[in-house]
Amino acid sequence: MNEQTIELDIKNISEIVSRVETEVSKHMVGQKKLIRDVVLCILGGGNALLEGVPGLGKTTLVNTLGKVMGLEFSRIQFTPDLMPADVVGTNIISEGKFTFQKGPVFSNIVLADEINRATPKTQSAMLQAMQERTVTVGTNTYKLPEPFFVLATQNPIEMEGTYPLPEAQLDRFMYKLEVPFPSVNELMQIMTVTTKSDLEELTPVTSSEEILKARETVKQIPVAKPVMEFATRLVLATHPESECATEITKKYIRFGSSPRGGQAIISTARVRAVLQGRYNVSYEDIREVAYSALRHRIFMNFEATSAGITPDEILAQIIKEQEN
Repeated sequence: MNEQTIELDIKNISEIVSRVETEVSKHMVGQKKLIRDVVLCILGGGNALLEGVPGLGKTTLVNTLGKVMGLEFSRIQFTPDLMPADVVGTNIISEGKFTFQKGPVFSNIVLADEINRATPKTQSAMLQAMQERTVTVGTNTYKLPEPFFVLATQNPIEMEGTYPLPEAQLDRFMYKLEVPFPSVNELMQIMTVTTKSDLEELTPVTSSEEILKARETVKQIPVAKPVMEFATRLVLATHPESECATEITKKYIRFGSSPRGGQAIISTARVRAVLQGRYNVSYEDIREVAYSALRHRIFMNFEATSAGITPDEILAQIIKEQEN
């Protein structure tokens, strides 16, 4: 791709994202950073996990995005009695032969609502879909539609009736985003908007073809070797046994990020660069996306948990030390 083509494509991507964010804001009050982070994740080709207490609009956000992006949308309400076949589908007998009945996972955007309220057996049914974009039932493998994204919500694991997601499944999420509680003004707006007789109609402002094209364009954005090395050091610095490990890593981290953490940083940093109107990834892009890409990929030891140390506090120190 020549520079003129890239410049035109970058402008188109910025316009698409602007339209999406404007339309989503009709039903979502505030949460601008959260909306932008979810869009970064979608254009980066990954899945997102949204964590927050009930009632903060996690489901509303995902539902709204499905409508605004003009994509096929399905919702799975995860409950303790949900079975894997309820997610991926099952073979049924029809006219004397077995036929495959597709489950709700066969969609462009899948809302896995309160995913940590299902049992580990059902949670694991999502692993292949999230990583390989395929589903295997019996001896047959079925390809999922493109684009395909899982946007999952979960309640904090301290809440009753939740099952912590296993490390292997957490690693399938490109981003983990924490949904903050609204401010006073935002809460007043939420109560005003949601208690009206009717909500403003949403209009699809993009399509699956545009999203797939945007995703391919983003992959062309170059990453300079020093910037790539910075991202690599951040991932390695989360491992206590690594030569890049900081003192805080050795003291508080039990296991560090997998290589998927580095892939997530680079993929979403490219998207952020495009939305900033740049043709290359900067150190600032890496710093900004590192928290969402790594916070669910580092596992704390007992000392960190008992001291109330959060992953973001450790990541802030790691980023600061790796910059020097």
